Amino acid sequence: MAGIRWPPEDSELLPPRPPTTADLISDDDRSVAADSWSIKSEYGSTLDDEQRHVEAAEVLAGGNFAAAASDYSSDKDEPDASEVETSMLGFQSYWDASYAEDLANFREHGHGGEICRFGVEVMDTVATWTKNLCENMSQGRNVADDSNFKSESSKAFKDLSSCSVLDLGTGNGLLLQKLAKQGFSDLMGTDYSEGAISLARNLAIRDGFPQINFLVDDVLETKLDRKFHVVMDKGTLDAIGLHPDGPVKRIMYWESVSNLVAPGGILVITSCNNTKDELLLEAENFNKRRRTAEDLDQEAGSGAAVFRYLDHVRTYPTIMFGGVEGSRVCTVAFLRN
Repeated sequence: MAGIRWPPEDSELLPPRPPTTADLISDDDRSVAADSWSIKSEYGSTLDDEQRHVEAAEVLAGGNFAAAASDYSSDKDEPDASEVETSMLGFQSYWDASYAEDLANFREHGHGGEICRFGVEVMDTVATWTKNLCENMSQGRNVADDSNFKSESSKAFKDLSSCSVLDLGTGNGLLLQKLAKQGFSDLMGTDYSEGAISLARNLAIRDGFPQINFLVDDVLETKLDRKFHVVMDKGTLDAIGLHPDGPVKRIMYWESVSNLVAPGGILVITSCNNTKDELLLEAENFNKRRRTAEDLDQEAGSGAAVFRYLDHVRTYPTIMFGGVEGSRVCTVAFLRN
């Protein structure tokens, strides 16, 4: 899931019901490729994974979380917190088929496929900005409020070559290549599509970055047992939110990434479906859920936020809509306490 890549036609052409695999993939060969590349076939489903889904659903059903305030005006008086705008981009079968085609084109013509909906300029911006953010953190400086702080990962940020980076939903892995050019070397990309990982490996070797590691893994049911100084997300949370079970899966997402970011590390989310304020509110809702779960555990330091806002990219082009200024894409960094 390397960012959101919309179909050629406008989304209004999509059927009103959630698409089935047959709707998404009509070609028999691509369907077979998608089936054979399903991460479920490699890992299967575990009781723990199913229980996490049930627990997230229960939290969503019983929670009373404030709806995120959009930067743009709406004709709806009250937003429906349970309403989910689904899309084929929320289904793994779509990505399996898409990367099967990209991989076939690469093997036949050497093409790397589409970059992503964000474009090359956004990826360049994210890579450079992330490097600068790490350098500021190595000096104990928070650019957002011009304050000083001490991070448990400050030593790692002083030497980018020892700073571990995980790219969730890496897709073709090109963001990791750009990070490698910035000086990062402990790089890993994961994606639930085996076709994406195969394509990313081939492109990395072709472009001279054989040191980048790639692994088939689903962030919602991750099998990774290590933590990273920097965790990148470029469109993965967007795609998760487009699934019919998006609200439940987003809760699972925050729980999972909280276990992947090292204490004092950073989570960098780039989104074209969420505003900065919406991402901040979603992180705060996760913090509230965690505080509630730890209320009885006094020794755990109940009340401390898991993620807190660190900074955001301020150089993206802005547009005016409904009298409000905003951007088509946002990148927000959170500090893992």
